[in-house]
Amino acid sequence: MTASVNTTLWHKIEALLPGVSRPARYIGAEGNIIRKHPDPDMVRWLLIFPDTYEVGLPNLGLQILYELLNDQPCAQAERAYAPWPDMAASLRAHGLPLFSVDRHEPATAFDLLGFTFPSELLFPNLLECLDLAGLALRATDRRPSDPIVLAGGHALFNPEPIAAFVDAVVLGDGEEVTLEVNETVRAWKGSLSPSGPQSEEKTALLRLLAGIEGVYIPSLYDVSYAEDGRVTRVFPVDQAAPARVEKRTIADLGDVPYPRQPLVPVTEVVHDRLNVELFRGCTRGCRFCQAGMITRPVRERPPEQVRQMIRDGLSTSGYEDVSLLSLSSADYSDIDPLLAGVMEDNAQDKVSISLPSLRVDAFTVGIAAKVATVKKTGLTFAPEAGTWRLRRVINKLITEDDLFAAVESAYQVGWKRMKLYFMIGLPTETEEDVQGIATLAKKVLEIGRKYSKGASCTVSVGGFVPKAHTPFHWYGQDTPDVLRQKIDLLKTQLRGTKAKLSWHDPAATEAEGILSRGDRRLADVIEQVWRSGGVFQEWGEYFSLDLWLEAMTACGLHSEFYVRRERGEHEVFPWEHIRAGLEQEFLWNDWQEALQAGVVEDCRWTPCYDCGVCTDYGLENMVGSLQPPAGGSQGTGQALPVPTPVSLLPRPAVKKQVRTAAG
Repeated sequence: MTASVNTTLWHKIEALLPGVSRPARYIGAEGNIIRKHPDPDMVRWLLIFPDTYEVGLPNLGLQILYELLNDQPCAQAERAYAPWPDMAASLRAHGLPLFSVDRHEPATAFDLLGFTFPSELLFPNLLECLDLAGLALRATDRRPSDPIVLAGGHALFNPEPIAAFVDAVVLGDGEEVTLEVNETVRAWKGSLSPSGPQSEEKTALLRLLAGIEGVYIPSLYDVSYAEDGRVTRVFPVDQAAPARVEKRTIADLGDVPYPRQPLVPVTEVVHDRLNVELFRGCTRGCRFCQAGMITRPVRERPPEQVRQMIRDGLSTSGYEDVSLLSLSSADYSDIDPLLAGVMEDNAQDKVSISLPSLRVDAFTVGIAAKVATVKKTGLTFAPEAGTWRLRRVINKLITEDDLFAAVESAYQVGWKRMKLYFMIGLPTETEEDVQGIATLAKKVLEIGRKYSKGASCTVSVGGFVPKAHTPFHWYGQDTPDVLRQKIDLLKTQLRGTKAKLSWHDPAATEAEGILSRGDRRLADVIEQVWRSGGVFQEWGEYFSLDLWLEAMTACGLHSEFYVRRERGEHEVFPWEHIRAGLEQEFLWNDWQEALQAGVVEDCRWTPCYDCGVCTDYGLENMVGSLQPPAGGSQGTGQALPVPTPVSLLPRPAVKKQVRTAAG
């Protein structure tokens, strides 16, 4: 599978750089880069982020795997990013392939190409990278000697739209499963017979990979459809393939303290700071949030380990800004003492701390003061919906008082810029709910003007896309025209208020919806979009809904079928064979609760609701405190009605696993 290890293309690539935009994207040479000399006995990985360098370089998942693999004596990993169209055109014109930025070797010099997908709109860039690498787009058309094409990321909890293009998909946390894949490939390479039939040997490898928990091999499954186009069954066609593929979950983040030496770019990138992960998972139960559903249970990193990772990261990177990452950073059970300790560690260095994922009801004056110690840029809060009724529907249990108390805390200690994020097109949404967004923004501005004439508020809205493995995956989303009408209503409501309104393109929301709940037939659509020039579909200058709709029509498919149609309770989803831990019965009953505006509190602090994750996976929420954050289990300071657990199945009592502050 691996070509010669002395295949650097640097001098040829260097000659192209004066003619392309942002040439620093392609030179490598970052601080803390790992240039590990490959050996024929190693398994070689090319980790590919299918977007630009400046978007992909800070990606924490890719950096973790990059360092983790290179720590192994039997593995070597390099990185690649999707070339911008000018560079892609130049590579094709000069007959040069996709290359690694570490040693500038061609993609075909590696055993595995590992793609990371945080978003479905990146799917066409998968084809762009495969074509630039000189590989056939479809897995069935590739040669046995070609690299294994493997993919992972949150967007692949419905992997079916790209099933035709990849050999394997990794579901869930990547650290353990990646090492198991590496060992399986290493052993397989060592067993190859020079005279053996290569196609049979590669099939044997895929069957071995199918036996690893968290690895899905699409070629070992088939799909049947009803006459009306609905999926009726997704089933294995090989005994090596399980009927359902379970996600992989790291039980203890303390076991994987990565990255220890973060990559430091030589050019400007997004989120150019030290990123340290506080915890994974979320049990708040927001019904729209796929990330919160598929990453359960909560697993907190020990606070002393967080502090050590910050100390090490700052010393090896030279950064002065630290971002503490999670789905809801202020929910970290030891957040106050942690922030105090981090500020104490860096008292002489003027290090700034940011919490990019903030729950309004967990944000306190103390947190505001600590994160504002060095510099104040802006704060983003996400009420998600404009009224308390609709927030109950989506289980985002934030009251108006929560929001106003949070922004007042921030304004009091000197913050001036607030950003509020909302979704439009949520289930049961009314005109009153949309107007409620403007009402909240006006009140936030009113509070801010008490402390500063320069106080500002930006309202950002995005169209809601139902995602797989959530209670809302039965819902049919709004049309682009309806979303535009709601945006126009907000423009009218906010006119003359000095609140700035920004919004996500409703057309892009439509395309994302097609891919989010699509099936294998969308492979033809994705390929046609790519062949029509549809790369970088997350970028406004390249996105075109017409490309998607024309491709759908050409393939005999209709966007209404995938996007607008509400599903029935017993409909078979394209991802039926993929298990993120949550039982379908739990999700359906939560969907019914949503329609009645019923709420479910955070199960870190309440009895188990039997969603399926802890009991079936043998895992438990791992938090550092027995007590919820200040303000109550949801921070509202008021009792919230909690529905009876929805499961009809008997379940064992679940004991919350507790990590002490000492770790």
